[in-house]
Amino acid sequence: MKRFKSVVASAVAAAVLATGASFSFADGMPSSMAPARTAAKADIVDTAVGAGQFTTLAKALTAAGLIDTLKGPGPFTVFAPTDAAFAKIPAAKLDALLADKAALTKVLTYHVVPGMVVASDVRTGRVKTVEGDYLNVSATTAGVTVNDAKVVKTDILATNGVIHVIDTVVLPN
Repeated sequence: MKRFKSVVASAVAAAVLATGASFSFADGMPSSMAPARTAAKADIVDTAVGAGQFTTLAKALTAAGLIDTLKGPGPFTVFAPTDAAFAKIPAAKLDALLADKAALTKVLTYHVVPGMVVASDVRTGRVKTVEGDYLNVSATTAGVTVNDAKVVKTDILATNGVIHVIDTVVLPN
């Protein structure tokens, strides 16, 4: 586990250096998506668990052994799929994913961008994830998407980063 954390930390550091972790949601962000700016009281994991709509995500993070990493110093930007997003995956496929630690880790780290990127810092383009692949961020007058997932809430601040809520689980290539 310690070696895994070291590998993830190295990947995060490399990705921050390689990408600068800068993209912007500012273009075309509808007023209904205005950031909720409040002082953070908990880390990303505890903030997500406390929200009550990320039960499956918490289960997946536990199964992948990523809880300690996302409780670490970060900072991280997490595009967090809700329970409803996970429910879009057929039950047998989701069960198989939860049972395959390597595949699950790949999917979950694809939802994480190194650095703390709040909505006002996000712009249309590609952004490198901790997993190593790229997310395609699109900001239009219709809203913001990350690959095929719609960002439904931005800027849930945590002590070690920020969460943006998405309505679909995104999958790496």
